[in-house]
Parts: sequence; C-alpha cells; structure tokens
Amino acid sequence: MAFVVVDNCVRCKHTDCVEVCPVDCFYEGPNFLAINPDECIDCGLCEPECPVNAIYEENEVPADQKQYIALNAELAAKWPNITKKKDALPDAEKWDGVPNKLQYLEK
Repeated sequence: MAFVVVDNCVRCKHTDCVEVCPVDCFYEGPNFLAINPDECIDCGLCEPECPVNAIYEENEVPADQKQYIALNAELAAKWPNITKKKDALPDAEKWDGVPNKLQYLEK
C-alpha cells in the first residue's frame, strides 16, 4: 500500500514530507504534491511530517477523498520530482481545513 496526498494539500503544499522520504517519491505541481504509488515503499515517514494532515495510507483514505488515489498516480507521472523542502504557498494557512478543494487543484 502506498501513501496518498489528499484534499487538504491543495492550495497549501507544505513540503515537510518531501525531506523525510527515503525514496524521493514526491512530485510537485503548482499547488499540490503527489506521491508516486509505484515508488512509495510504505515506510510512513511522510505522514506525521505533514502539518495539515493531508497524507494517508491508501487503505485509510477517507471515503469522500478516494479519487485522490488515482489522482496521485496520474499527476506523479507528469509532474517533476521534488526532493528538497520549500516554503508552503503564501496563503497556505488560510486554506488549511477548507473542505472540497479538488476544484482548485491546478494540473
């Protein structure tokens, strides 16, 4: 089982998780991060590092966010790899906890 980045990452994009990933399986889009499920080794190091609780083990993704499982695979295949921590988006704090942000995800 891979880990999955879900809704609360949209428009926040904290990258604390990236630094602890031993296999560099994170990919960066304009306002979201994705995990490549074929590269993730299910170590779980990223999950507690996310300050907005936007990373779940695949079998624990909330029912209303299951679409993010396929979306992570799709986006990781076309976005560039990210291996170093960067600043979160400028208005990340404002977007933390806002529900149903899929409409704002920039591909």
